[in-house]
Amino acid sequence: MDQDKLAAARAKWRDKVAKTSERFPERQSPFKSTSGYEIERLYEPTAPDPDYGDKLGFPGTYPFTRGVQPTMYRSMFWTMRQYSGFGDAKATNERYHFLLGQGQTGLSVAFDLPTQMGYDSDNPFVHGEVGKVGVAISSLDDMETLLDGIPLDKVSTSMTINSTASILLAFYIAVAKKQGVGLDKIRGTIQNDLLKEYMARGTYIYPPAQSMRIITDIFAFCKENVPNWNTISISGYHIREAGCTAAQEIAFTLADGIAYVEAAKSVGLDVDEIGPRLSFFFNGHNDFLEEVAKFRAARRLWAKIMKERFGSTNPKSQMLRFHTQTAGSMLTAQQVDNNVVRVTIQALAAVLGGTQSLHTNSRDEALALPTETSATIALRTQQIIAYESGAANTIDPLAGSYAVESMTDALEAQAFDYIEKIDKMGGMVEAIMQGFPQREIQNAAYKWQQEVDSSDRVIVGVNKFTKEEPPLADILRIDESVERSQKERLAALKARRDDAKVKASLAAITNAAKGDENLMPLIIEAVENLCTLGEIADSMREVFGLFEEVIVV
Repeated sequence: MDQDKLAAARAKWRDKVAKTSERFPERQSPFKSTSGYEIERLYEPTAPDPDYGDKLGFPGTYPFTRGVQPTMYRSMFWTMRQYSGFGDAKATNERYHFLLGQGQTGLSVAFDLPTQMGYDSDNPFVHGEVGKVGVAISSLDDMETLLDGIPLDKVSTSMTINSTASILLAFYIAVAKKQGVGLDKIRGTIQNDLLKEYMARGTYIYPPAQSMRIITDIFAFCKENVPNWNTISISGYHIREAGCTAAQEIAFTLADGIAYVEAAKSVGLDVDEIGPRLSFFFNGHNDFLEEVAKFRAARRLWAKIMKERFGSTNPKSQMLRFHTQTAGSMLTAQQVDNNVVRVTIQALAAVLGGTQSLHTNSRDEALALPTETSATIALRTQQIIAYESGAANTIDPLAGSYAVESMTDALEAQAFDYIEKIDKMGGMVEAIMQGFPQREIQNAAYKWQQEVDSSDRVIVGVNKFTKEEPPLADILRIDESVERSQKERLAALKARRDDAKVKASLAAITNAAKGDENLMPLIIEAVENLCTLGEIADSMREVFGLFEEVIVV
């Protein structure tokens, strides 16, 4: 980019800064170091760089390498959104109020496996799993209890839910209506990313084509009725947890994003109608510099995809906005206090990479769901980075680092090569059916484990610097009484509801599933008539069937 164009781009950025500052003034002015000198808002090359404008540019402007907002954390910190859910709705509600009182700024809901897989807590098939890895939500009653005392027009909520995302969103909408909150006022995200389930995580119900149908129904419904809701969080997190590399995490996540945009276009949605409501979810892994570069490369590559491949003209569609969670797979059961250090490094990489929200894992999560004490330490980790480290005082602090810029370019090139391979297979759905991403993830995970087993890759406290230690005593255990109380709540709900309305609602969903009517209004009506999560999921299972895993060797 020549100097005249660069000067024009800089002036455009400064105009964006001025407009942003009117709504979100910078947290202080001026920002100063401990030695007293002023910290600049943005640092640029001291010598002319012909690639600067095209590869880096300015925050809040294409290609968004340096961040999606003009002032980034100088105006507002990232959302501190601790992922939490365990036992029943009442226990989790109490934890939410505790975390909000400690300075958490958004909710993030973890659901138990029965809820994720579309089974009610009283289903014999899920005996022993109720409330174990997240909160059990089977009905509108449960959702009301979960959100009791939480004003939905003031708190944004992220729900890590996929196969049953439509039902959980319907529960949330029904609670908002009961609170008297307009649907244009609720803010949050459903993960709703089924493609990564088929390749990495496994909490799928229906085959891919039917899952894509539900996803696009949600896109269309929310565009018209819930405009501030992020209808999908396209997730690389679980792909990385399954063992892929940083380049594969970018590639497979963005390839999923391409598939979702193409699916939306196929049902008549415009790219710039759905683009601004797409969000992403990445892993914060151990390799500090590579992780910073990963976030930058993903932002730049997605901006190019949306602009060049899909013809997007709305900058908000080109912005890759993402949530980060630190790497659960890197937590160790040995010497659990080491996990506090790991999480701090991973979280700092996410901040320096420009995340929009962040969850920091707790020290004891390799053993169980976190205790209140561990959850507090995890939240304090974010707050110390925000308020004490200085990392948030200037925009994109590591831009210009020879190492980071080189890694950014390399990751972008590797990810693009993968996307081209997937395109040649016919897209991500077909690639999954052929087992391509699954095989690549398995091979990467196997290589990593070989390196750990041979001690070529050091894991402190596991294969080096080990010591004998007693088992950790203070861990959170979910009592079996949770399952009993859930069954009692469901029995009471079923005894008081109108069975005729229940049957009619479920029949309407089944009939609509056979055609092309949008399912969301019918699911919301069923929820308000007190149909349970399992009943609604079953009404679609009856038509859509179940997905059988693709076995790869």
